[in-house]
Amino acid sequence: MGMTTPSALAFGTNLVAMPTPMNPDFSLDDAGVAAVVRHLVATGCDGVVVAGTTGESPTLSEDELVRLIGIAVDAADGRAKIVAGVGTNDTISSVRRARLAADAGADGLLVVTPYYSRPTQAGVVAHCSAVADSTDLPVMLYDVPHRTGLAMTAPTLVELAAHPRILAVKDATGDIPRALSIMATSTLEFYCGSDELNLPFLAAGAVGIVSVAGAIIAADEARLIAAVAAGDLLTARSVNASIIEAAATLNGAAPAPVTTKLALHALGVIASAAVRPPLAPATADETAAVLAVVDARATTSA
Repeated sequence: MGMTTPSALAFGTNLVAMPTPMNPDFSLDDAGVAAVVRHLVATGCDGVVVAGTTGESPTLSEDELVRLIGIAVDAADGRAKIVAGVGTNDTISSVRRARLAADAGADGLLVVTPYYSRPTQAGVVAHCSAVADSTDLPVMLYDVPHRTGLAMTAPTLVELAAHPRILAVKDATGDIPRALSIMATSTLEFYCGSDELNLPFLAAGAVGIVSVAGAIIAADEARLIAAVAAGDLLTARSVNASIIEAAATLNGAAPAPVTTKLALHALGVIASAAVRPPLAPATADETAAVLAVVDARATTSA
């Protein structure tokens, strides 16, 4: 296969980890998928991550993955990059999903550290390299040890950065000093994967964010990114202060698929807030917390 080397910033800067809309019977809501993508693009996203953690990737079949990507690509219509989560704890499955994603029109791949199996760092390198070798698409690594039980070490990230198609990492470790060290010793581009740390990560040199809260505050996230890029930290701090409560609630009141679907349903973007088991529907308290954020932002925007 004659592979090409993708350019830098192949994923955009203001990315949202998109929830996967589902009908009450847990089937994929095709119209909802298209509606969410259009909503995200209209509110300032230049990248959409589908089938990631927030997209309930462990519950999606390969056929659903292909369908999801196709709908998202059509709905984005070139206005935002579609990045497909293809990482699993099985290298063969991840490679197969990567090829399916490429064929479905994805612009990039998100590859999480293999979970549950807990391979050595050499195994992590081999796994991620195999996925990157399988298509022409640029790859963003996903380092989220609190979910996978296994962090990518700094030497692993530096080694993987030498691959011509592994361009970036979504860092959900919260370890800014480590990120600074890796930025100084590799070409790997950092995307903040923790909404509450977007401002410090951007100020430290991250090129963008992959946001959960962006489901409803993408326009504000775009302002935050632009302010930091312009060196206007006063504006950046002001924007950050205005969105930190929404970010904390959408990331903490309940699992991200639950909170983001509740918010999008409240906004009228999707018809159902259904999530697949083992995720449970929101409790009354969780629902109240999310709706309070949505209502507060609606009042502020009015």
